[in-house]
Amino acid sequence: MNKDAYLLAKEIVTKQFKSQGEFNNYYGESEFKKYIEDTEYSLSYLFEAIDASSPDLFADYISWERIFLVNLGFPEERLKERLEIMEDVIIKNLPPKKSSVAVKYIEESIDNLAIPSNYASFVNADKPLVKLLEQYLKLLLDGDRHSAGKMITEAVDNGISVKDIYLHVFQSSLYEIGRLWQENKITVGQEHYFTAATQLIMSQLYPYISMNEKTGKVLVAMSVSRELHEIGVRMVADFFEMDGWNTFYLGANTPKDSIIQTIISKKADLVLISATIGSHIGEVIDLIRSVRGCSECSDPKIIVGGYPFRIDMDLWKKVGADGQAEDAETAVEMGEKLVMENYNEF
Repeated sequence: MNKDAYLLAKEIVTKQFKSQGEFNNYYGESEFKKYIEDTEYSLSYLFEAIDASSPDLFADYISWERIFLVNLGFPEERLKERLEIMEDVIIKNLPPKKSSVAVKYIEESIDNLAIPSNYASFVNADKPLVKLLEQYLKLLLDGDRHSAGKMITEAVDNGISVKDIYLHVFQSSLYEIGRLWQENKITVGQEHYFTAATQLIMSQLYPYISMNEKTGKVLVAMSVSRELHEIGVRMVADFFEMDGWNTFYLGANTPKDSIIQTIISKKADLVLISATIGSHIGEVIDLIRSVRGCSECSDPKIIVGGYPFRIDMDLWKKVGADGQAEDAETAVEMGEKLVMENYNEF
């Protein structure tokens, strides 16, 4: 985050501490720096949302933050006060053109605070493989990855497809773990363990994935720079592998130059870019521009995915992609269609 965002955040927090004696007593001077960091993070979401012309991104972040803070025991009205002070500070410090847009986005988020906010569980009785999903959640929350892994491989050996395991067990469980962490029902350690264990169990299924005949089409997939969340895009890359694509998964936080070189050397037909955090949309835009401007690249089609693209369904157009997919199945379908369009042009 840039210096300007830090200075704005410091001014916002200083004003709120001075104007609210009980706030100062609640949060404490020892947490002053932490609250500046939290406010700076909110500003980063705001500025990314403005750059992407997407007020939904900021509104969704404030909704998320609201649930997270309330479940920590943080008074909800303090969040509204911070947003109101944020407006005043932005009006004073930013040029009118940018401040007017920022205020509009903040006002929409303040209005949304009047609406009850709650994220429903991703474990529902009417979902496929719900019993397997429930047991998987229980085993990993108990720290038993060995039993969880054995249960999954036995399920596949007994005829459940790897794709169904990915969609209805891994994906749903990770969404549920995120919800539980947001509501302060599990610790950061539990959330990290769950994700790491799921990645390990996914690797145990690779012998089942790599048996399919190759089609010759090439995918390069990655999370953008600064993005540390990678399991979602890895799952999507595995779906392409299961459909016979040659996939080159570059992981998280890969430098842009290395991504471009891989696209060139592998002659990629399709590039899959993931971002799970709204404040990283600028990185997506920058990477897509670099791919489009690369004369040595093979003119690949580009699909984007991740949480922000589910919040704003038109965001893929704004960042310059060829499409966005809500899940791994639709990503493969879209990838096949886009690449065939490329082939038909020649």
